[in-house]
Amino acid sequence: MPAEAPPSDHAVPAAPGAAPPGERPQPGPYQVAGPSSPVGAPQPPGGWVGPPPPDPSARQRLHPLSPVLHGAKSLAVVIAGLSWSTLSRVGFGWFAAMVIVLALGASVLAVVSWYNTGYQVVGRELRIHEGLLWRRSRAIPLERLQAVEVVRPLLAQLTGLAELRLEVVGGGKTEAPLAYLSLAEAGVLRQRLLTLAGNSSGTVPAAQAQPVPAGAQPPTQPGRPLHAVSNRDLLISQLLTPQAFLLPFGVAFVATQFLSEGSWSFIAVASTLTAMAGVLLQPVRRVLDDWRFQLARDDDRLRIRNGLLETRSQTVPLHRVQTVRVTWPLLWRMKGWLRLRLEVAGYAAGEADERNRPDRLLPVGDQPTGEMIVAEVLPGVALAALPLRPPPARARWVHPLSRQVLGAGLTEQVFAVRSGLLTRQLTVVPYARLQSVRVVQGPVQRLLGLATVHADTAGGAGAAAVDRDLADAWALAAELTARGQVARRAG
Repeated sequence: MPAEAPPSDHAVPAAPGAAPPGERPQPGPYQVAGPSSPVGAPQPPGGWVGPPPPDPSARQRLHPLSPVLHGAKSLAVVIAGLSWSTLSRVGFGWFAAMVIVLALGASVLAVVSWYNTGYQVVGRELRIHEGLLWRRSRAIPLERLQAVEVVRPLLAQLTGLAELRLEVVGGGKTEAPLAYLSLAEAGVLRQRLLTLAGNSSGTVPAAQAQPVPAGAQPPTQPGRPLHAVSNRDLLISQLLTPQAFLLPFGVAFVATQFLSEGSWSFIAVASTLTAMAGVLLQPVRRVLDDWRFQLARDDDRLRIRNGLLETRSQTVPLHRVQTVRVTWPLLWRMKGWLRLRLEVAGYAAGEADERNRPDRLLPVGDQPTGEMIVAEVLPGVALAALPLRPPPARARWVHPLSRQVLGAGLTEQVFAVRSGLLTRQLTVVPYARLQSVRVVQGPVQRLLGLATVHADTAGGAGAAAVDRDLADAWALAAELTARGQVARRAG
């Protein structure tokens, strides 16, 4: 065997980047010195230390407190579902036991549902995974996404959580409600989804793609403030409703019945209170929903924030607005107030709960405020200058009182229709949003030589010019069709 070479007194040339003898090796540009990071191991640029950041496209779970909030919601539903008569029949002890058993069962189901629910963003798709026995995965193409809404019920506000709701084109209801996420995560995820929906490349900035650290604040939403509704005006507007005016008469009638019969049982009183609550439910819900209503403009989107017990942050893309509806209730007209509502493509018009439809544009306001907001949504449209013509005189046989109120007309940008006797309403439809035009005649209209022109939109309601002269109706339909085609080509 050859002899081992003795140590040399001459220096051996060091490899590039190696430390001199007797000194601790210095990390290179892609090296981090440390006991758990051997020298020479490849590391990310910039001197980053620690485990690699999580993949933003990986499957994510909802917040761990989600089952608690769902369980509390189920408890409220259970208590509301058990009637006063159930309490009187079984007694308070059995009633409480029933509530506890049902609430525990709902909580267990909520925990199981949370454990098996996840979401991930893959390319330009949002994928939702859920189910235990029957697994279900939904893929929502983000190019169909119209808006992402952040909703915060009262319990979510107390725990710093939020619910994300998606509206897509052609959806029968709100899609993929992610309940619940942290407020910061919900804000960043919403911005990321909206950016992907409007970006054909399918990429987002790195700041929006990274997960949100725990305890971080949500990103501030830009926008130019347009209007903030006064809470005082909101309260007064709901007092000027038929429910508020008729409630004292209903209370007086019920009290008279009780006094005359001498019956003040618990069931009778509870039933009366329940009936009164049902009458007041609509105006009270409107006050709670529209409390601190704020409207802002952000480039080609409207940002709406409102709510007291349940706050909502909505984003409405202006190019998806199908119609603007202006309403003057009878009791509001003495104060010069009106209400504005939107019809937006992609929102589920068939929702049983109208609170899930973000169609509010102005809960209450005066005429100049309404004019200003309409001009923001539909540039060049002035409510006071719309050329509205009434139906012919023979239409009084069909509308003896409201013929002069009815009207329809065309401007350079929109088709406008006015209707309503006690509650006056004006519907404005941009030509580019017309999906179809129909001319309809009923048996009475055929006798009088009248017809109704329907301008249909993607939202479903559209507008209708009722009881026009037959020749005028066909000419109006032809003009709407031509203008709609020109507007769509220009768009």
